[in-house]
Amino acid sequence: MLGWFIHALLLVLVIVTLYPLFYVAFASFSDAGRLVAHRGFLYAPLGFSLEAYAGVFKNPGILTGYRNTLFILVFGVAVNLIVTALGAYVLSRKNVLWNNFFMIVIVLTMFFSGGLIPLYLIVKGVGLIDSLWSTIIPFAVNTFNLIIMRTAFQAVPDSLEESAKIDGANHWTILMRIIVPLSMPVIAVMILYYAVEKWNGWFYAAIFIKDHKLYPLQLILREILISNSTESMATDASNADRFQIGETIKYATIMVATVPILCVYPFVQKYFVKGVMVGALKG
Repeated sequence: MLGWFIHALLLVLVIVTLYPLFYVAFASFSDAGRLVAHRGFLYAPLGFSLEAYAGVFKNPGILTGYRNTLFILVFGVAVNLIVTALGAYVLSRKNVLWNNFFMIVIVLTMFFSGGLIPLYLIVKGVGLIDSLWSTIIPFAVNTFNLIIMRTAFQAVPDSLEESAKIDGANHWTILMRIIVPLSMPVIAVMILYYAVEKWNGWFYAAIFIKDHKLYPLQLILREILISNSTESMATDASNADRFQIGETIKYATIMVATVPILCVYPFVQKYFVKGVMVGALKG
């Protein structure tokens, strides 16, 4: 009896979690007039129309946002992984002077920061304002991810490193040929964490970037939804229909910005639980 109750509870939780996504998907493919008139739950598209997606891709800001976001995603994740791996390798070595002290200082940054204004002044001082690199360089390391990767590197047997040193391997060779290949589950999780962070990032872009041509996708999506500018994207419709089509365009814009990152997750799902657990074995 208890088993049936747990399964029923989990099923309800799955439905509650997935329904908003399905609602947005159904609404994006619905006929605009029927959607505006509809009230209550939505279990399937109301009719079928691709007019909303046609309106989305007519907006040049969407394609520009995709390009900027892909730049931030590719180069940002690369910088994150390189810097995090190098930092985790150094902090995971037992013979590093003041290792514990450096670790305490790094952990303190999770609880205390200089604040937004000092961060802005630093970014401005180094000339990164109105640059896509302003969303990459200042956030090269996430402390939580660094701790996970450090713990995973510590779990690699010391005998492998000692054998490599006997064969003449230096630290770079040990990191790239031994540590990293044995830590691929954790690295896959780091890629997912950093990729989601970069894909969904808009706050710091809104602060550091003023040029609309450099806006990432999420910032463009935010402007579309907040300023309610979707009606202008339905250029082929009459004035009476633009409002209705604008409502479906909102949902289509959300789908366009959400689906790509959802497609990445299945490829790293098998590493997800294993990678997190490896990084949580010891502190």
